[in-house]
Amino acid sequence: MHSLHLYQWGYNMESAIKFIREKIGDFMPDTGIILGSGLGDFADNFDSIKIPYSEIDGFEKSNVQGHKGQLVFAEINGKKIIMMQGRYHYYEGYSLDAVTYPVKVMKKLGVKTLIITNAAGAISGDYLPGELMFITDHLNFMGTNPLIGKNDDTLGTRFPDMSEVYSKELIKTAVNAAEKLNINYQKGVYVATTGPSYETPAEINMYRILGANAVGMSTVPEAIVANYCGIKVLGISCLTNYAAGVNDTPLNHQEVIDTADKVKDNFKKLLTEILNQI
Repeated sequence: MHSLHLYQWGYNMESAIKFIREKIGDFMPDTGIILGSGLGDFADNFDSIKIPYSEIDGFEKSNVQGHKGQLVFAEINGKKIIMMQGRYHYYEGYSLDAVTYPVKVMKKLGVKTLIITNAAGAISGDYLPGELMFITDHLNFMGTNPLIGKNDDTLGTRFPDMSEVYSKELIKTAVNAAEKLNINYQKGVYVATTGPSYETPAEINMYRILGANAVGMSTVPEAIVANYCGIKVLGISCLTNYAAGVNDTPLNHQEVIDTADKVKDNFKKLLTEILNQI
């Protein structure tokens, strides 16, 4: 694992960009997708160039079930896309600098729009496992911020505005795509916790009182950094289970994978249609 100061001072960035460009040639991605737990299969549907994270300077490997750990470059509906087939997480012991480093690399490669997906627990009883939720805003309960440290003025300003982290324009596009395909969807606020333990019923009740509709252990750091970099963000949560206390069922990661697996066809169709409309 790379030490924190290597990321903060950006020692790996230029060699990573150079290496990736050598692999992809004149392919210039303008849209990025981060594929969350159980959703990575989407990237297998296209002719593509694949680069394992382990080969890219500054990238880490993902150790979580449902995350392959590679960059995938593909043309979809005439758009040039870079996909993270699996992400790595703060709870794996990586710094938030490391977790968000790929987003900064995407910015340097020319990405202007980022679709961030995740598996999340439904906090509201009327939000059902198996539904997709478009994120309208977030609560950061990770206790830290990925922008702490020396600022890189080539990426963004020291104190970036976060009044519209999730693009209203992209949410509108996603809603149009879902309605065209007759896919049931929700819109709501996502709360990020560190994990890896699931939340207690009391914590979930607190998040509900504060206005959250879904809870997970990712997405918020990447969304903050993307905004900082001037990249428009669309967040999509696959609601894979009820959060603690919503019903009496104990939580486990296999349920997350299984539910994501059941809805991935709808998810793939929706993602393809969103890319068609962007």
